This record gives sequence, structure tokens and C-alpha cells, in this order.
Amino acid sequence: MPCDDATRWLGGWEGYRVETIQRREGPRPEVRIFLGRAPSGPMVCSGCDARCDRVHDIDVRLIRDLPLLDAATWLSVPRRRVACPTCGPRLERLEWLDPHARLTRRLAQSVARLCRVLPVKQVAALFGLHWDTVKAIDKRVLLEQLEPVDLSGVTVLAMDEFALRRGHRYATVILEPHTRRVLWVGHDRSRASIRPFFEALGEAGCRAIKAVAMDMNAAYALEVKAHCPQAEIVYDLFHVVAKYGHDVIDRVRVDEANRLREDKRARKVIKTARWLLLRNQSSLKRPEDQVRLQELLEANQTLMTVYILKDELKQLWRQPSTEMASQAWQDWFAKATTSGIAPLVRFARKLEPYLNGIISSARWRLNTSVLEGVNNRIKVIKRMAYGFRDDAYFFLKIRAAFPGKP
Repeated sequence: MPCDDATRWLGGWEGYRVETIQRREGPRPEVRIFLGRAPSGPMVCSGCDARCDRVHDIDVRLIRDLPLLDAATWLSVPRRRVACPTCGPRLERLEWLDPHARLTRRLAQSVARLCRVLPVKQVAALFGLHWDTVKAIDKRVLLEQLEPVDLSGVTVLAMDEFALRRGHRYATVILEPHTRRVLWVGHDRSRASIRPFFEALGEAGCRAIKAVAMDMNAAYALEVKAHCPQAEIVYDLFHVVAKYGHDVIDRVRVDEANRLREDKRARKVIKTARWLLLRNQSSLKRPEDQVRLQELLEANQTLMTVYILKDELKQLWRQPSTEMASQAWQDWFAKATTSGIAPLVRFARKLEPYLNGIISSARWRLNTSVLEGVNNRIKVIKRMAYGFRDDAYFFLKIRAAFPGKP
């Protein structure tokens, strides 16, 4: 095959032509393509894009390109520095190679595309590149593709925390719930940590916020009220029910198991029923689990009470009006405080100060699954990478995963 045809067949390197091709066999085969300058074509300065007619010097560099079949591919490229009248000695601008880069643009683009669906470690192994090289490529492409977030027109927010790593290291994500667009990600879950978002939102943007969905983090609520006093706070169903499961159902289950210490068989049944009690009855697919739950609740009145009140608590978020939500709360609160079950009474009294945020859910139908869906996706992103050492890179990956729906 003639060299010019080989250049076109392999994809072309503008301004160059293939002179020779060598292949080295081994555990990791390699192909080395020696390029020479094409006889025609102007030289362009990479600094100012001006055309130049003088060469300052030439340096041969080894550049990685996309692999040819099973072989890693290297290009031997005579890289020219032009004598630019404006910039001085500068590298010649090439469409297929960034200045000072050791990889072609198409290889970098392929690496970035695979990083959307594969961990950095696997992409590095696939192309035979160093982990840091792949991560740097992906991070650079994300920075180029992710434009500054447009905060105009935002009227409803949802904010949640997620674990960065072990040792109680957390971060906060703020999104637009209707479009699932991540607006901001930052370290920690304190008032000071989320303040930069509201500063970026500006006074006019803060006045436009009508409702904010969140968990029962006092720092979030205080900062929202400081910047958006007109906004209604809507407490998230999932977090409240999860706290009920931990503070009430789990505590009652342990207390009942301890009370039945002498009856080892009954005690074992209650001790091993944790996930059975915490899960929704509709989520129990196996008939034997349904039967087991029914028998457990019929045998223990206290567990029956806290289990039923858990389902009634969820109904507070499903009322058609704030008046009906307020009445449903009064009914639930009366049952909880008169039940005589200490953990349930404590939980009901601790929940009472958050009543306005619960009732607001009747006015603002914010889908609580959005918050958990985002949080679960963040966990998947982190798990795929076995954790992130660069938090800024991690936050870019989160933004890229939630660009928003029209």
C-alpha cells in the first residue's frame, strides 16, 4: 500500500505523511509509525494563529495514538517550532495534536468517552496508560465540557448530603429537582460550606426561590432562611422514615428482645427480624416473608403498634391539602404520644418542631425519590472508582452524571 494511501486509511495526520511503519511483537505488541513533513501546507503559530514562513527548530517526539488492532501505536513526529514575528519561537499548531501533548486528540477523546462508563483503572489498563494520565485527560475534558451552571430561572431546590469517605467526611449536593440538574457540589454539610452557593445565586436568585427540599439538617434550614426567608422548607419523607426506623423500630425491637431474654426462641425471632420490620410490606416478594411478618406482628403488640404508625407517618406526605396534612399530623401525634412506648413518644416530640416542613409537602409535591436517586448514583460513581482521591474531579463526575432533563 502506498504511504499516502496508508495515511488516509489510518485516519490522517494533517501536515504529515507516513514514511515507514515498524511492528514489534511481544506480550504487548507495538507499532511505530514514522511520520515525515508533507511537502505543502502553511505553518500556523499555536499562540496567535498567524501564518509563519520560517522554522525555528525541529524536535522529534514520540506521540501515542489509538491502538492498531492488538498493538499499542506510537508516532515518531518531527515537531516544528515556528519563528513567529509576534510570539517568538512557538510550536506549530496542529488540529490533531495539542501543544506539548504526548497523546493525539482522538486518543484523548476515546479515553474520555470510556471514562463515562468505566473506572479510570480499567480505561488505563485497556490503553496501556498510567492511571494519572487517564484521570488528567478525563478531568480536563470535563472542565472543557461543563459550562458554568446557569442559575437563572431556578425556583425550587433540593439539597442532600453524601459521604465522601470514611471518618464522617461529607459533602453537599444541591440540585433542581424537576430537571434533576446538579447546580452545585461542595465540601461538608455546615452553614458555611453551602453559603457560596447562595452567594453565587445572588440577591435576585435568592428571592426567586419558593421551596427547598432537604433532610432535617438544622444547618441547611438556617442557611436557607438567612438567604431566602420567603422560601418554604419541605422535609424529605425518606430521611424522616429512615430516622423513625433507627430511633423507634430498631430500639423497640432490641427492647422487646431483651424483655424476652428467658424465652430464647421468641427472642431469636425478634432479633433476626430487623430488615423484615424496616422494609415496606409491599417490598416483601417472598410469600414466606409476608407470613413471617404477619405472625411476628400478631405475636407482639408493641411491634405491631410502631409498625402501623410507620405507615401512617408516611401518609403525612400524601395529603391533598395542608389542612388535611395538619389534621393527619394531630391524629398521628396523639396516637404516638399516648402509646406508652418510650422511643415512639420521644421521636414524636422531637419531630414536632419540624411540623411546618412536613405539612409543606402537601403544597410542594417534591418527589423524594429524586434526592435518593441522585445519592444512590453518587454512590455508584464512587464505588466504580473505589473512591476518589481528588474531590474536585469527583464533583465534576457528579455534575456530568446529572446535566438535567429539558
